[in-house]
Amino acid sequence: MKKIVLIGDSIRMGYDKYVKERMRESAEVFYPSENCRFAEYVLRYAHEWKESGNWGSDVDLVHWNAGLWDALELFGDEPLTSLSYYGEAIKRIDKRLRFLFPNAKMVFATSTKVNEAMSSPNFTRHNETIRRYNEVAIHALSDTDTVINDLYSLTESFPDEYRSDWVHFYTPMGTKLIGDRVTSVVCESLNLTSIEINIQEFESERYSKSNIGY
Repeated sequence: MKKIVLIGDSIRMGYDKYVKERMRESAEVFYPSENCRFAEYVLRYAHEWKESGNWGSDVDLVHWNAGLWDALELFGDEPLTSLSYYGEAIKRIDKRLRFLFPNAKMVFATSTKVNEAMSSPNFTRHNETIRRYNEVAIHALSDTDTVINDLYSLTESFPDEYRSDWVHFYTPMGTKLIGDRVTSVVCESLNLTSIEINIQEFESERYSKSNIGY
């Protein structure tokens, strides 16, 4: 069976088990039990997730993202990660993941759209900022063969009923549509097939609120 690793923030935590279930007949799917947060955090802990999860080096594909925490604005301050450093960090993560998993194909997922009106003044994200960070990440990876999975465009037209809060999509349809996109990109990249899942009977990972974060 193929081996797939999913690395990412709390958006990933909404679809990871769904993808694992859809891929269970053709691939093993691994992911950290924690929120992978911002870009520098991924750079710091990727090797530890590999070791603690016993993923091995023979991974066939890594699907990863980092950006929503980087674009976070606290108390009216600038985004948590500067735009210039974010681009550099994305390049370094791509390089690190290729070092850790030398035979793996790489897929980068763009950060998803938020509902700005539901955020608070002291803890917010702006979609215009998220789009800029996505553009910088795509440009940073433009000289690699990393596949771009544009989850921002996918979620841009989602109605509010697909949201569980201003950031996440922990609803049946939100989980299904994002999970289906990730599954489709993975299958296409590795020439694999997947199975269908009844979303009404599906149970996601039981992450705690403190574990998920924002």
